[in-house]
Amino acid sequence: MPLDRLVLHGLRNLQPIDFEPVSRVNLITGENGSGKTSLLEGIHILGMGRSFRTRNMRHVIAHEGEELLVHGRLAGEPPIPFGVRRRRSEGELEIRLAGERVGRLASLVETLPLQLINPDAFRLLEGSPAGRREFLDWGVFHVKHDFLEAWQRARRALKHRNALLRHGRMSDASLTAWEHELVHWSERIDVMRGAWVEAFLPVFEETLAGLLPLEELRLRYTRGWDRRRSLAEVLRQGRDVDRQMGFTQQGPQRADLAIRLGKRPAIEVLSRGQQKLVVSAMKLAQGRLLEASTGRRCVYLIDDLPAELDASHRRLFCRWLENMRCQVFITSIEPDALADLWRADTPLAMFHVKRSAAGSGELLPRERQIS
Repeated sequence: MPLDRLVLHGLRNLQPIDFEPVSRVNLITGENGSGKTSLLEGIHILGMGRSFRTRNMRHVIAHEGEELLVHGRLAGEPPIPFGVRRRRSEGELEIRLAGERVGRLASLVETLPLQLINPDAFRLLEGSPAGRREFLDWGVFHVKHDFLEAWQRARRALKHRNALLRHGRMSDASLTAWEHELVHWSERIDVMRGAWVEAFLPVFEETLAGLLPLEELRLRYTRGWDRRRSLAEVLRQGRDVDRQMGFTQQGPQRADLAIRLGKRPAIEVLSRGQQKLVVSAMKLAQGRLLEASTGRRCVYLIDDLPAELDASHRRLFCRWLENMRCQVFITSIEPDALADLWRADTPLAMFHVKRSAAGSGELLPRERQIS
């Protein structure tokens, strides 16, 4: 379900915003520093409970402001209101869904599936395995209802095993107990991750072929421990080395999605524009798989889509978004860079973020709007 209303108060340099996006394409233009990315950040906080620009949520609250309020409404019969509030004086996020206060951040993620494509998305290729695990686990979380419990229990067991490894006088019996717990939940996680990757790969390959044919590009899931041995055996035989290191070296916390072109890591071969298209294909494919598996569509946040892409690839990208019939929020510095890339009957709204003399950003509608 798309968002049909957004309210943002106390978000960075933006003046209070209350607007009704269209169900498909929302183009947001403005100068550098006007607040375009901040608007996407607000939607991200609404769906994820966190910013993609900073780990400290206090930095998101407007200067001298007391709180951040982000409220949305999902279209439907009946519509579903939900929102988050973060007070500067408090450390916790207040979450409300359909008028009720909820305590699980997972409720937000389930309510508004989001895909973010921005400069940081390149970390899927060039960054550490942690970013690729997050991408992988987002996909599994949305299609496997028991994944979250398995992930939380494995994380708890791993935390306890690491604590015991650093406490030299603890008995092997204590280690064995937590290893048993870690093995049980890790194997369940591995099965769910493997099944998701198996379903994801053909969707990704089809999507990539439509954006940038790269026949030798391959994604391969590695589970985080020796594929020839059980995790129980790996943990048992690795105790001495793990004690010396002070942490568990193998397990689901080391899983990865290796992305290679031929025999080399893709990041070493691809141009910046090609990297953006590969990452975009991964994000689009993840949304397509979610819809095929659950009937739900992602909302896409795309910051500065024209960057690194020539006109033909911009058009291909926009055509994919149109064919997926998803809701998108796209920023661009140039008002005309994307406006003419859409079919005439595509629901499209154009907004402009105007920066005032005082430095605050105000959201204004532009001329074309088809609802």
